[in-house]
Amino acid sequence: MSKSSPARRYQAVKRSSSKQISPKRGEQRIFSVTMFVLFIVSIVMGFNLYSINAKPSEPVVAAESTPVQDIEIAPPIQAAPTVGAVDIASLTVNRYTFNPLVGIVSGHKGYDPGAVCPDGLTEAEVNYAVALEVTNLLARQGIQADLLEEFDDRLTEYHADALISIHSDSCNIPGATGFKVARVTDSAIPEAEDQLVACLNDQYAVYTGLPQHPASITDGMTDYHAFREINRGTPGAIIETGFMLDDRNLLQYKPKIVARGIAAGILCFLDQRLAPAQ
Repeated sequence: MSKSSPARRYQAVKRSSSKQISPKRGEQRIFSVTMFVLFIVSIVMGFNLYSINAKPSEPVVAAESTPVQDIEIAPPIQAAPTVGAVDIASLTVNRYTFNPLVGIVSGHKGYDPGAVCPDGLTEAEVNYAVALEVTNLLARQGIQADLLEEFDDRLTEYHADALISIHSDSCNIPGATGFKVARVTDSAIPEAEDQLVACLNDQYAVYTGLPQHPASITDGMTDYHAFREINRGTPGAIIETGFMLDDRNLLQYKPKIVARGIAAGILCFLDQRLAPAQ
């Protein structure tokens, strides 16, 4: 047997090596082509999906702020929350032949906080905001109004055309709503004080929309200390303007409406008792 030369052996090895490598190169080419095809297909599919699902963009609309809920007034009275509501706008300064005097007691002021809500709101501060506005409204009608504290020294034998003590009810009775007005039980002038109570009941209901809550009138109202201190000829009444829990929106945030109801009640009473100006 003849021996192969080194050159032949090298060529054989080289050709043999080429045959072993070429399948791998083929696989790489096939893989590259496959990936390229998949890439193209994914682009086409993505474009089609976008074309199908795409919608014209809608203009962005700014969110509207939620309107503040106002209190409901029943029966509905046009312009009830304003100074011009009902009779109060038609009144003229110095409507009587003389300037009447009315005492306005700001309940609990100068003595104690009265009823207190869990968040610290006190009856005394609610009462004062209302009482101050009542005196301002009366002054605009030419009526002298004394703003008095709970145990004001001036209450002793206080003589006026009317005295009204302003209070608000407890803050711990869920579901309770409404107001109440009372006079002293053993009145020396029952007819006059009944007129005062009736006027306050009628006008306050119109201005605030609150119902009457007479079932909760207490001995503390009908035997109120100021009724025992003032002159027996001074018509007096005490009003609980509402409950500080369920009626809080009105009492705390709408004190001018509360005050107008009380002022209108006082004017109703004075109109029945005093001679009008000529």
